[in-house]
Amino acid sequence: MALSFCGSDNGSNSYSVNEGVLNNGCFVDALNLVPHVFLLFITFPILFIGWGSQSSKVQIHHNTWLHFPGHNMRWILTFSLLFVHVCEFAEGIVSNNRGMQTNHLHLFIPAFMGFIAATTSVVYYHNIETSNFPKLLLVLFIYWVLAFITKSIKLWKFAEYSVGPQHLRFCITALLVLLYGLLMAVEINVIRVRKYVFFANPQKVKPPEDLQDLGVRFLQPFVNLLSKATYWWMNPLIIGAHKRPIELKKIGKLPIAMRALTNYLRLKDAYEDQRTAEDPNRPPSIWRSMYRAFGRPILLSSTLRYLADLLSFAGPLCISGIVKYLNKTGSATPLNKIKGDTYLGVYFMSTTELLQNTSVLAVLLFLALVLQRTFLQASYYVTIETGINLRGALLAMIYNKILRLSTSNMSMGEMTLGQINNLVAIETNQLMWFLFLCPNLWSMPVQIVMGVIMLYYFMGCSALVGASVIVLLAPVQYRIATKLADTQKSTLEHSTDRLKKTTEILKGIKLLKLYAWENIFCDSVEDTRGKELTSLKTFAFYTSMSIFMNAAIPIAAVLATFVVYHFINETGPTPSEAFAALALFHILVTPLFLLSTVVRFAVKAMVSVQKLSEFLQSDEIGDDSWRNGDTSVSMEAGKKHLGVTKAINRKQPMRYQMDNYEQPTRRQMRPTETEDVAVKVSNGFFTWGSNLSTLSDINICIPTGQLTMIVGQVGCGKSSLLLAMLGEMQTLGGSVYWSKLPDNETVHEGNISWSETEESGEDIRSKNRYSVAYATQKSWLLNATVEENITFGSPFNKQRYKTVIDACSLQPDIDLLPFGDQTEIGERGINLSGGQRQRICVARALYQNTNIVFLDDPFSALDIHLSDHLMQEGILKFLQDDKRTVVLVTHKLQYLIHADWIIAMKDGSVLREGTLKDIQTHDIELYDHWKTLMNRQDHGLEKDVQQDSQTTLERKTLRRAFYSREAKNQIDDEDEEEEEEEEDDDNMSTTTNRRSKIPWRVCWCYMSSGGFFMAFLMVSSKLLKHSVIVAIDYWLAIWTSSKTSQSAGAGQDVSNGSSLADGIGGNSTFATPGTPQAEDDSYYLPVFITLCAAGITLCLITSLTVEFLGLSAATNLHHNLLNKIIHAPIRFFDITPLGQILNRFSADTNIIDQHIPPTLESLTRSTLLCLSAIGVISSITPAFLIALVPLAVAFYFIQKYFRVASKDLQDLDDSTQLPLLCHFSETAEGLTTIRAFRHEARFKQRMLELTDTNNTAYLFLSAANRWLEVRTDYLGAVIVLTAAGAAIWSLRYGLHSGGLVGLGLTYALTVTNYLNWVVRNLADLEVQMAAVKKVNSFLGTESENYEGSMDASQVPENWPQNGEIKIQELCVRYDPMLKPVLKHVNMFIEPGQKVGICGRTGSGKSSLSLAFFNMVDIFEGKIVIDGIDICKLPLQTLRSRLSIILQDPVLFSGSIRFNLDPERTCTDDRLWEALEIAQLKNMVKALPGGLDAVVTEGGENFSVGQRQLFCLARAFVRKSSILIMDEATASIDMATENILQKVVMTAFADRTVVTIAHRVHTILTADLVIVMKRGNILEYDKPETLLEQEDGMFASFVRADM
Repeated sequence: MALSFCGSDNGSNSYSVNEGVLNNGCFVDALNLVPHVFLLFITFPILFIGWGSQSSKVQIHHNTWLHFPGHNMRWILTFSLLFVHVCEFAEGIVSNNRGMQTNHLHLFIPAFMGFIAATTSVVYYHNIETSNFPKLLLVLFIYWVLAFITKSIKLWKFAEYSVGPQHLRFCITALLVLLYGLLMAVEINVIRVRKYVFFANPQKVKPPEDLQDLGVRFLQPFVNLLSKATYWWMNPLIIGAHKRPIELKKIGKLPIAMRALTNYLRLKDAYEDQRTAEDPNRPPSIWRSMYRAFGRPILLSSTLRYLADLLSFAGPLCISGIVKYLNKTGSATPLNKIKGDTYLGVYFMSTTELLQNTSVLAVLLFLALVLQRTFLQASYYVTIETGINLRGALLAMIYNKILRLSTSNMSMGEMTLGQINNLVAIETNQLMWFLFLCPNLWSMPVQIVMGVIMLYYFMGCSALVGASVIVLLAPVQYRIATKLADTQKSTLEHSTDRLKKTTEILKGIKLLKLYAWENIFCDSVEDTRGKELTSLKTFAFYTSMSIFMNAAIPIAAVLATFVVYHFINETGPTPSEAFAALALFHILVTPLFLLSTVVRFAVKAMVSVQKLSEFLQSDEIGDDSWRNGDTSVSMEAGKKHLGVTKAINRKQPMRYQMDNYEQPTRRQMRPTETEDVAVKVSNGFFTWGSNLSTLSDINICIPTGQLTMIVGQVGCGKSSLLLAMLGEMQTLGGSVYWSKLPDNETVHEGNISWSETEESGEDIRSKNRYSVAYATQKSWLLNATVEENITFGSPFNKQRYKTVIDACSLQPDIDLLPFGDQTEIGERGINLSGGQRQRICVARALYQNTNIVFLDDPFSALDIHLSDHLMQEGILKFLQDDKRTVVLVTHKLQYLIHADWIIAMKDGSVLREGTLKDIQTHDIELYDHWKTLMNRQDHGLEKDVQQDSQTTLERKTLRRAFYSREAKNQIDDEDEEEEEEEEDDDNMSTTTNRRSKIPWRVCWCYMSSGGFFMAFLMVSSKLLKHSVIVAIDYWLAIWTSSKTSQSAGAGQDVSNGSSLADGIGGNSTFATPGTPQAEDDSYYLPVFITLCAAGITLCLITSLTVEFLGLSAATNLHHNLLNKIIHAPIRFFDITPLGQILNRFSADTNIIDQHIPPTLESLTRSTLLCLSAIGVISSITPAFLIALVPLAVAFYFIQKYFRVASKDLQDLDDSTQLPLLCHFSETAEGLTTIRAFRHEARFKQRMLELTDTNNTAYLFLSAANRWLEVRTDYLGAVIVLTAAGAAIWSLRYGLHSGGLVGLGLTYALTVTNYLNWVVRNLADLEVQMAAVKKVNSFLGTESENYEGSMDASQVPENWPQNGEIKIQELCVRYDPMLKPVLKHVNMFIEPGQKVGICGRTGSGKSSLSLAFFNMVDIFEGKIVIDGIDICKLPLQTLRSRLSIILQDPVLFSGSIRFNLDPERTCTDDRLWEALEIAQLKNMVKALPGGLDAVVTEGGENFSVGQRQLFCLARAFVRKSSILIMDEATASIDMATENILQKVVMTAFADRTVVTIAHRVHTILTADLVIVMKRGNILEYDKPETLLEQEDGMFASFVRADM
């Protein structure tokens, strides 16, 4: 066939122009080429030059990404144009092959050129846009005009020759005219708006504000449409993650529109607008405000979702078409039967004819898939972005509300901290998730209805049976889903219980080991774990049921449909119908499965909204009296400044403006009469919520610049008075006046930020109470460094800081911290003792540059030295020198002499106020009462000057905690474990490798801990199940094809029929044309039913095995972990932070319990589905394998890059979430402090920053998921295209039957759904396996050697009966790596001797006591007790026969009986006797339940002294002949201590007692005193002898202690 542009059919004169040039069809087509060629000629040089010059420059920064008007419209039109060109091209080629003798190139060449020109136009446009050079757009304008004109000529000619809409080419041309016209309009619009040509002054345009800020890295809103749809802009981030991890810096800031503040303002406006004038008390509806603020994106998302859902039905339709027409193309249609018409010498086809071409259908299928997936991902992205915006807005709303909550709400328990934490952590997330899923609520029913209609179209009534199977099982799934939620709740309860027990064990581990009780406690944890596992079993069962339903429903539906079809119609379905139905069932299952989840989330969301609106309705701090009668303006309802958004971005100018704003008001409002009074309360009646007043008839003045003290007994309302002055209590009557500052005084004003911008001027004036430095009784620390806790947002002044730290004597404590004052303290940081925390709070109050300082009992947790120092240096010197007004609440009456003004309180009212002199003269009684009290306290003073005070004790514990715990250890450093595993290759390669390796070793460890049998069962049943599913579909293909081949054999030329029958391969023997129909079906049907039944059973088995494999793995891992840790040497607990161990038991165990099994299941299922699909396709059309190679490579790289990036982003999301939650809870705890300091604005700012950081991480994570899904979906579409192409191509050569093609295509379609799950699950599993790895790293710890070389039976029953101790050349160290702490110690203690050991801190006293119990590494020498070397004894025996009392008292939650005798071996009398010795009998008798009275966690319901006495009683219960007391009386007052000394001497008269003392006078009565220094014995003799040596160590100790 000759190639010629106009064709050279004989008899037609293609080139004649007799009827006029325009009437030659070929010429019109040639004319259509002109605009395309013109565009290519002009744009190519421009692009070429542009690219050439650009590559030399640095890449244009994204701040010039400026969209011209109509940007999205242009992209959409161009894409439609491309699609229409493809149709035109296809139509041309197909017509060319129909009824023409020669090729007519003019039918398709213009279309091809048009396609290229359209592509070029959009590339060109994009480049002009990024370089912001609109003048060049003229070229495009000219192109659109020319194209429009030439196409219109063509259309006009068609109409002239009566070619109408019934012909496809007419429709295409009409569409092209329309599109070119629209594009022309878009171009004119750009000229109109930007005025870049034909106008004198072109418009200057600036890029959006966020893009000028280089910190914004989230570019989704700013890139062009194509990049938006494919997430192209994320490539550098995701690929870069492979080289170096993604950090917070790398993901930058959020664009303005997504920041929490913007969204908060939107939501708040919508919320407040609902408060109408008529009905001000009606609570605004949160749902409505959500709809108003975020309704539009949700609508957009739903529209996209509908489009995607409708497109998803193109798959089954195209498959049925391809299968149907493949069988027909076999018989070529004779030429004369063509129905088309010939005009202008060319053939015109009707629309339906094009759709009967299989190649066209394959391309259409591909395009439909690509579009459907793009729309679907876009819809997901929009909902997720909206959900994140909503969460940010809700968090800001909750936070604002927290800052305004009335204190009485918190203290009366209406709003607990737990509730607030739940609101933040759970309810907001529930709502966010609901938003993610809500488009499903209205798209799914549509999808289901459409699916059923199409099924009916393919399969008739029998389809309805299949569909009804699916629909009827949906409620069952819903039931399962609700059950799952319930079980999860009960599991949670048990696991919290277990965690509480584990925490107690770990906190008291030293005691448990010393008393040999670890097994008892271990059993109690195992017991709780057993309950937890029972509910986990239920959980696993329901999970597996839900997975089973999901897998088995499609099989059941297909089975029902085909069986019914077989009984209704005599013939079976054709392959085209059968496979369309199969594909439809696969589509239908997903929405039904998801529907139950979505409904559940909707219900949860309703509950959450209910809770939220209750919270937002709760009481706020009201109209406070210090507003001096101004009308109160609720904090933010003031006039909103229009400049809000500006102010946010540029803080500096804003602040100055605020300051000027306040200046004049200060001067006007200074009342003259209160010059010397800082605060004045007149006739105040205050309450904590109930209408009974807590404080009544308060009339007081606080003099300016002087020290006022408030005294009174416990519970008389001293703290309440402070809070009442701060406006925290509800005022029933009376008023509080705050005097204004003199003008010259500077006030430190915090960063004035957005909360202020929203307030009206009047409001700022009325709030003119300046910040008050306030230290509460219960200390409150931020999660920040020590320095940040003290400066608390004030500028850092080194001199002042140092003075404050010295005044609070914090320096020694800071020196002990691993990073000095840069150490994180607070909830998540280092745990400080009470005294240390309190001193930091006082330091904060001192450091603030405020005029008024309120200190609420700052001495309560301090010992006498510190309180004296603080009083002298801090309060009297530092504060009074500054002339600051100080109000001090205290119990220490000896400080009253320093007070300038005293307020004495009693039962909620003021008893006296005045100076000490006044009180002395007017109220002698009270003065005398104070005097006696003071004397008593002073006696305490004399005794209390101990050489080793409480503080030193605290410091000692701190030092022990950090003893050898390096700084890096203190930060939960779990990367070390990873580094140890890598071999030392050169550094760079390991980092890149490490990040993409899949942790096979850990997976293997997990599998093996699940048990080999289960693992084997899981693998084999999985493989079996998938092969059975393939077999079902394959059988279906053979069955339906056999029908076709029979009908084919009957009707068509025999040649064709036989080729089909051969295609079936081995089965052609059965399906030879002519076997009776019935006999044939009776053969196919039973096999089909059996296979389906087998498939359903296997689904059940696999889903159960996976879940229970996971369960047994979890059981074993936790059991081993617990045993390892409880039996680890004590040194392990000194090095490993408690938080890290607890993490293994909480977070990691939770992941292993609940998250790994479903992930594993999902991963194996999707992988096997993909593999079986690829296997099926390649077995049907082997040609497919060639195309598979590049696809596999692409897939490998996509998953490799994604897994690394996803892991990093997930870590970022987790690590940014914690500070946010902590910030909320610490704000709620420290409300009074924050409000007293007036730091609300700063805290709000901080909250917004934290929210934005977390949202950024989360947004990037979900964008990365979209990135992956778009790419895998496109890959899937390519797989479908290649599969279809290969099938069509090989059928041309008659290689196989149509039924199998249908099978291949149906499988190819499922691949698109499951490819991304493979990668997502891989990434998840990798993150989750880290938990197994961490648990595993602890399983490697060495246990203590419990056996010993002697057998327990060889030890005499009553050993040690005498209590004689010989120590020979004893050397002890904590760890083989460390220096010895005891060096060659020798001593001999006779039975019944009382020995005292003293020495400076760190001299090895406590290590010696541990050595008796073999708790430390004794590497030389030995300790012999009653003739037996203790190193040979089994530990259990040794430790259960000795008693020790430790210096820090440890009590466990339970009963008193359990604390004294957990083994339940003693009688009650014995317990009462022990309590009597410990001076506790009367107190315990008074408790409800006596011995069975409750002890709360850590013994918090007893004072420290009482707890110490319980520990003594515990030692007395054990009647062992050796008692060791390690500084046991440190926290007991003098009187009790003296009694105890006597008791120990009498009750233990015949036993050996070793006392390690820090108050030397306690061991003056001992028989033998040992003084230690640096691990050696310095002095060793009777105390009397040692006292005679004047220059001796002991003598100097005693002198210091006197």
